Amino acid sequence: MQGRQDSARQGRTGPDRARPDRAAGVALPGDPWARDPQRPRLRRLDLLSLVPLVAIIALVALVSAVIWAVGRNEAEQARVKLATDALWVEQTLRFQMSVDEDMLTRLALEAAGGTDTAALDLRARLHIATNPEILSIIWHDADGRRVRTLPGTGAPGDDALIARLAQSGARGSRPIYGDVQPGGTVSMGMALAGGTGHVTATISLPLLLERHVPWWIAEQYGVRIFSASGQEHAARQRFQPDPDNPAHAISFDPPLRGTLLGITAYEAPAAVRSALVLGAIAALAVFAVLALLVLFANAARRRRAEARLSAETAFRRSMEESLTVGLRAKDHQGRILYVNSAFCKLVGREAGDLVGRDPPMPYWDPARIAETEARHRRLEASGRVSQSFETQFRHRDGHAIDVQVFEAPLIDAAGQHRGWMGSVIDITDQKRAARMARAQDETMARTGRLVTLGEMASTLAHELNQPLSAIASYAAGMANLMERGEADPQVLRPAIDKMARQADRAGRIIRHIQDLVKKREPRFAPTRLDEVVTETVGFLAADAREHRVRLESRIEATPEIAADRILLEQVLINLIRNGMEAMSDRRSGDSLTVRLLTDRGQAVIEVTDQGSGISDEMAGRLFDAFATTKAQGMGMGLKICRSIVELHRGQLSHAPAAGGGTVFRIGLPLRGAEEGATSWAA
Repeated sequence: MQGRQDSARQGRTGPDRARPDRAAGVALPGDPWARDPQRPRLRRLDLLSLVPLVAIIALVALVSAVIWAVGRNEAEQARVKLATDALWVEQTLRFQMSVDEDMLTRLALEAAGGTDTAALDLRARLHIATNPEILSIIWHDADGRRVRTLPGTGAPGDDALIARLAQSGARGSRPIYGDVQPGGTVSMGMALAGGTGHVTATISLPLLLERHVPWWIAEQYGVRIFSASGQEHAARQRFQPDPDNPAHAISFDPPLRGTLLGITAYEAPAAVRSALVLGAIAALAVFAVLALLVLFANAARRRRAEARLSAETAFRRSMEESLTVGLRAKDHQGRILYVNSAFCKLVGREAGDLVGRDPPMPYWDPARIAETEARHRRLEASGRVSQSFETQFRHRDGHAIDVQVFEAPLIDAAGQHRGWMGSVIDITDQKRAARMARAQDETMARTGRLVTLGEMASTLAHELNQPLSAIASYAAGMANLMERGEADPQVLRPAIDKMARQADRAGRIIRHIQDLVKKREPRFAPTRLDEVVTETVGFLAADAREHRVRLESRIEATPEIAADRILLEQVLINLIRNGMEAMSDRRSGDSLTVRLLTDRGQAVIEVTDQGSGISDEMAGRLFDAFATTKAQGMGMGLKICRSIVELHRGQLSHAPAAGGGTVFRIGLPLRGAEEGATSWAA
């Protein structure tokens, strides 16, 4: 047998040619060339078991090298940190001084614009109260003399700065600074427009450092403001640091001429105790090797289970990662247990930054933290009940994301309620589209108000002319009495009262016009419809006389509703004026009636004219955009009216009136209007 094997080997090369039966895939019993199917697997497992050991040794070597490199670079890192902290302090102080500069600029501009002195002083006192580093704010006349001083007399000032401000070339759009005075104060000032005077503010540099250098900087460094010659103007430090300690200085000019900002570390950087760290690493390495020996026995059993589990997990993971909806699981404490890739992409963060993290989360909107925490408490209190809500997240780059979140109970294999599984849908585009639609509706409504007021311009001018003429007549009569020496207070008093009533009447008309033309967001508040109807009818009384129409109102008591008063007045103005214009050509009477009543859970306003009515051709498209029968009409008035009424969760309809004309009917819900307002605001 051995001879045949030897002769076969001489005639062939390679193991397969030596064993044709093996080349054919047949293994003979007792054949030393036959392969054990488990042997390559065992070799691979043996080699894999050495990988952690090699990794530990490599890690020990790598960490040792890193510690050695860190020991060499620690001083450089300390210098970089010192410079970074110094820049941070500089930017903080510059920002606060820019806030004070903006305050002074606003005061100067408002004073030049004629703002009341009391209002300016109130604003200045408020800024001093909230920014104690401002010691005083002083107003000077054109010659540099003090006019008034806040918060009181005797406040410090800078005469040299006043002299500079008096020069024509010293005027500008930003304040200019004087030199730092003994005691660490510095003044800044601005010339008022037209050369009418100056305003200055005195800043305490010690208070500036005390208030705006954060505690964590003050605990590590001494912070000083000093001149180029080394004279110290202000400092914040627990004790005098060693001059040999690391320090960093930055020019603080501008705003303060010839000054520097410096920080000095209280402690010099200590050397890394490499031997101790290396010893700890070596001990950990020995412990890891022992742990590997213990774990190796259990590894074989776990591998078989992991092989089966990995296939199922991979399949489930592929399904989760293919979703476009963000998934986020959290426990009862709000700690994140799982996020899928769609959620990570939504908030711009890696899963490792989120999983295992406790609230508050980095993607929460800082302005909604309290609201989010309260919502989580309500969710926990509700038990195993699914909920949904809308909120805002913050992307890593800072932009806001509107999301719809559906929370469902997270139940484990044992039936235990482990937490909550959230499905997060990005609705930013839908929200943006809704906001654009609302903005367009508001623009249309405001345009409609402007068009209406333009059409009523001559009538309003006539309405305003009456009280103004009356005021002028009373004033002329009083002047005549005084010239004749007959200015008896008992005689003048009734005329003065009548002048006041006429002035109040003119003021109400002007304020009403201002409210109508003002660009504003809808504001829902408890509103009495009887007051809305009464004021609108009174506002259009002059217009009605111009059209030779008698306005009548029939008002029944109705409860308050949540509505925007100005928008409802706009609807009534449009409907009443349309009715008066419809009665211009052909009419069946001279009355236009506005009626307020309650009908089947609704507050109803009916506007009934006695005009020519609406043709069948126009009736079907009366509320469409650009549908009009007027030669100069835009065809947007009734569309705007319907949009406003639907915003209030109401309905606007029309029908022929008995005896000729048209009835426009507005139905507003007595309950549910508040939900309509919430829907608009969302």
